[in-house]
Amino acid sequence: MRTDPLWQLTLARLRMFFREPSAVFWTFGFPLALSLALGVAFRNKPPDPVAVGVWSGPDASGSRRVVEALRGTNGIEVREYYGPSTRDLSTGKIALFVRPGERLEYDFDPTRPESRLAREMVDNALQRASGRADVLRTMDHPVAAPGSRYIDFLIPGLIGMNIMSGSMWGIGYVVVEMRTRKLLKRLMATPMSRAQFLWSFVLMRAAFFFLELPLLLLFGWLAFGVGVAGSLVLLVALSLLGAVAFAGLGLLVAARAQNTQTVSGLINLVMLPMFIGSGVFFSTARFPGFFQPFLRALPLTALNDSVRAVMIEGAGPRAVAGEAGLLAAIGAVSFALALRLFRWR
Repeated sequence: MRTDPLWQLTLARLRMFFREPSAVFWTFGFPLALSLALGVAFRNKPPDPVAVGVWSGPDASGSRRVVEALRGTNGIEVREYYGPSTRDLSTGKIALFVRPGERLEYDFDPTRPESRLAREMVDNALQRASGRADVLRTMDHPVAAPGSRYIDFLIPGLIGMNIMSGSMWGIGYVVVEMRTRKLLKRLMATPMSRAQFLWSFVLMRAAFFFLELPLLLLFGWLAFGVGVAGSLVLLVALSLLGAVAFAGLGLLVAARAQNTQTVSGLINLVMLPMFIGSGVFFSTARFPGFFQPFLRALPLTALNDSVRAVMIEGAGPRAVAGEAGLLAAIGAVSFALALRLFRWR
């Protein structure tokens, strides 16, 4: 094995990586820093009060009664305005503007969820202050469901994003850089095949995967208590399939690119739609139904959805078989195309 070309190429890829501090940081440090920052920013905490503006000018009759009623309501922050200005409403500083008078008038943006919520909260508070009684008695039972926090949603997305970014940049960019530096031309004279050369990059990414995944999972568990509800073996298998799929895509974009500028553009062209539409930072359900079939066909969507299903819902192999099959197919097809299209020069 010590003289096998594939073994030596893989070792060379690993040595070259660890000699670049910036590459080590972007592979291992950046996902941890990003998960820490977003986990703290979107941590579970009491909801912020809804900012509501009230017109309290001298011509606004009944404004004092409205202000006092709203200030006595939990969850509402009242700001008085001495003029019928809605500039703060348009800039998002307040969610609702109340105009007291013979008939209450509410200025709000119905496309903003916080504005619709503010309208209902304010109207309910003022109606009760005016003597309205609730016909049906209710009781609230706050529930904190496992996996409902934003950090529980974020960690699987960061796992998928890190696998994609590391594979695309760590393979596609490096191969083209070697081509521009004439290193590939020299490797043509060595006793190895094209397949062995390309497979060394795939094995290198697989080796990094077994370092990246435990590190991110351990950090999420220690810092935020993010666990794995399902099978850890299944989670590793899905992530490894994702690493192979994106390694194949990385090789494919680098197969014919002649310089680093070209391959950088191709990598961004492939990755940008998945950064936005594959559910890394927010759910794909926010997109209209017309886009859903296209989003489901993206490999990062399949990886993120399957990893989240295992980590949050405890899904089994049958539940994620479709996503696993898509990742395997993309990896096989992209590697086969890369092997056929690859050129040393």
